[in-house]
Amino acid sequence: MKEKEDQRSFHHKKFFVNTTAYVILLLLSYALGYLSSTTSSYSRTPPHPLTEHVPVAVPANQLDNFRVTTRCADSLPSQLVRQTIVDRIFNATSPYANFPPPHVSQLLRTKRVKGWGSYGGVFERLIEKVKPRVVVEVGTFLGASALHMANLTRQLGLETQILCVDDFRGWPGFRDKFKDIRMINGDVLLYYQFMQNVIYFNATDTILPVPYSTGSALMKLCEWGVVGDLIEIDAGHDFNSAWADINRAWRILRPGGVIFGHDYFTAADNRGVRRAVNLFAKTNGLQVQTDGQHWVIDSAVNV
Repeated sequence: MKEKEDQRSFHHKKFFVNTTAYVILLLLSYALGYLSSTTSSYSRTPPHPLTEHVPVAVPANQLDNFRVTTRCADSLPSQLVRQTIVDRIFNATSPYANFPPPHVSQLLRTKRVKGWGSYGGVFERLIEKVKPRVVVEVGTFLGASALHMANLTRQLGLETQILCVDDFRGWPGFRDKFKDIRMINGDVLLYYQFMQNVIYFNATDTILPVPYSTGSALMKLCEWGVVGDLIEIDAGHDFNSAWADINRAWRILRPGGVIFGHDYFTAADNRGVRRAVNLFAKTNGLQVQTDGQHWVIDSAVNV
């Protein structure tokens, strides 16, 4: 009898030990699995875009999704550029014909010119060097730099066509500083004031607006075979806008031409224009030169 009780006690103790060991093993497995999952999820968290550093050499396949693939037509002769723009954008009629329209004639100033870095020495130096037949300006606002370039080409006796790519909408809140730019039903009159400025300075034969977003306009210039000898980039100053504009504009730069832009040195440091310029140069094996606040990439020295 005592032997049977001892056997039962032994089996109970064995069952207890086995059960306890199983529970401990189960808890350990759960804990390890939880820790492994947590560590794994943190390791997959992408870096914050503002702290991510771009390496000096970026593998081409990492940028494939950001490349511009529009197929450009054969380059037009420079003497055909103006009429091509007038025909394709303005239905073969000059946008300056019968300007201003009656509904805005009393709302425009005789002239209202404003720009940033629009009279820097870089314009004269590059125009004297390149002697451009076609200039493409990406980002125009009220036309200060375009009018300055028109005057410089005129002084050099050049027959230059300047295409001003801008949607002429400004940016949210810009009228806080430009209250004299009138608005009709939510439509700011930047475009009309720009054209009034061009007429006032007698530059209608040299300057033509291309009043669309930079992306769509540059894509169409590419498809139409319009190329620039000198291209200025001065539209959006955030990284994504500058990156897109530079990539699209490079495709319509005539071989041997120069592309340049403003705001290389700003409070944005290396998060805006400068980051876009440097990344573009690195991925394409190009050299960036600086001239005051402007950056310059000369395709002739990057062959």
